[in-house]
Amino acid sequence: MYSALSPYRIITVCTGNICRSPMAQLMLTEAFDAGGLGGAVVVDSAGTTSYEAGHPIDPRAARVLSAHRIRSEGHIARIWRPEWFRERDLILALDVDHYGWLHEAAPDSETLAKIRMLRSFDPSATGRSTLDLGIEDPWYGGHHDFDVTWDLIRAAVPGIVAHTREALAARQHAQQHDPQQVRSIS
Repeated sequence: MYSALSPYRIITVCTGNICRSPMAQLMLTEAFDAGGLGGAVVVDSAGTTSYEAGHPIDPRAARVLSAHRIRSEGHIARIWRPEWFRERDLILALDVDHYGWLHEAAPDSETLAKIRMLRSFDPSATGRSTLDLGIEDPWYGGHHDFDVTWDLIRAAVPGIVAHTREALAARQHAQQHDPQQVRSIS
């Protein structure tokens, strides 16, 4: 149903791109594949800094993902590129500092509308201030902190999937009623 359209592109963003954002990327990819949207949605990730660029995922993050049968061996950390503001449909910040950084760097109001806190999709976080939606960096902690990160991301995944389904349905509807408009927004 969605294959005629360009993929819906989501990027998850944290500091170094070795813990939170790759966990979110891979968890979302798994959820979209399981929900039959694998061909319609592309998820990637990046860091706001170059500290870890070129490095693999943190072994503790890989352990949590592996325990849930999600592979992470191919992940290589990378830094955010400005053109992704235009090329992505949804930009998910993992913590408030990433959210602030993305807001400051955003080139226009259209781009600002794409930036959300990942946990804003968690129904248990409804009504909370943006400042209360961050996921603390587990890098400074131990295995338990990575389990907490898993749980916080997992709670938001169904909401992100539902949001994406709605966005894809809106694109499909727009294509049926005004194909020219879809080409210009995709």
